[in-house]
Amino acid sequence: MTLTASAPATATRPVITAWSAVSPFGIGKDSFVAGMLAGQDAASPLDAEKWAAPDGQACLIPGFELREVLGKKGTRSMDRVTGLAVTAVRDLLRDSGDRRTGSDEETALVLGTTTGSAQSMMDFTRASLEGDKPFYVDPSLMPNAVMNCAAGQCAIWHNLKGPNTTIAGGRVAGLSALSYAAGLLASGRATTVLSGAAEEFSNARAWLDHHRRGEDGAGALLGEGCAMFMLESADAVGAADRALAEVLAVQSRVYFDDDPSQALDACLDDVLRRGGIEASDVWAVSASALAGSVGAREREVLTARFGTEALDRAPGMTAVGDTAAASAAFQIGALLGAAEQSEFPAGAVALVSSVDDNGVVACAALRMSAN
Repeated sequence: MTLTASAPATATRPVITAWSAVSPFGIGKDSFVAGMLAGQDAASPLDAEKWAAPDGQACLIPGFELREVLGKKGTRSMDRVTGLAVTAVRDLLRDSGDRRTGSDEETALVLGTTTGSAQSMMDFTRASLEGDKPFYVDPSLMPNAVMNCAAGQCAIWHNLKGPNTTIAGGRVAGLSALSYAAGLLASGRATTVLSGAAEEFSNARAWLDHHRRGEDGAGALLGEGCAMFMLESADAVGAADRALAEVLAVQSRVYFDDDPSQALDACLDDVLRRGGIEASDVWAVSASALAGSVGAREREVLTARFGTEALDRAPGMTAVGDTAAASAAFQIGALLGAAEQSEFPAGAVALVSSVDDNGVVACAALRMSAN
């Protein structure tokens, strides 16, 4: 089975003109790029007074307190994943300044996620079960329990009035959001699209992951964060000059057993064909680095297709931990960061592979700009 929402091959391909990141290396893309390229270890011990997770370590964003980062107004009942997304969109809009092609009415937002905030969902459900009556709950917490809360709050905080979409896709959510964003541009539904993915660390997520993950994935540390990208049509005034990368193609597939190899191979065929490139054109390949046998098979398929050198040219992703829905977005950010630091030759093609052990694989091909 093939899943795709990519723009038609005849349409003008979208370009990434700006990006931002909130990661375990700190707030801001500069902190993320510096940490990734230096191979910095983002793991830190968990504060037992604040967290009640099964593991003693995680890759958390240092000093990320909502009221300190975003201020007191409007943050009293905001959950962590919403705060991450709102912060990343704030930085993206601030860094792009007045260079954005679309007005607020013409700017869409597409945010990838796993389930939204598992912690908010569980807290709200628990309050209903433990209260004297099921409806004795704090109504201000209800929006957080809805999966599209973070995307909606980003639009409200930053006055974005275009299409607002949440994509629930697990580890491939960042690439699914990218594909959906390309479709919005190709159909004329938006002039500018802010696309990315977010994942929070929480006690609820940590315990869910602990019970879901078998021995195969034991030892993996959870991470959190958000990466956002500004997508515009290359035909838009000034967009081509500001382009950091051209999105050549995004494709995804599903598989029904424990081995993603066949689905990933087919997905690679699709993305190369749709992008109009050969395997020999790919200069760097970013693997999702999922812990366990599924991640090992992903690397085997990519190595067989592109060679070890291509995989080694892309920054490794293990340093930020398992960031789940945000992982593919961070992979794109790491490639953009390496290209901005002149780690890649101008015009090099980079490929992003994302594999989820729930049965989905996705790939994206990007052409790095001379800028």
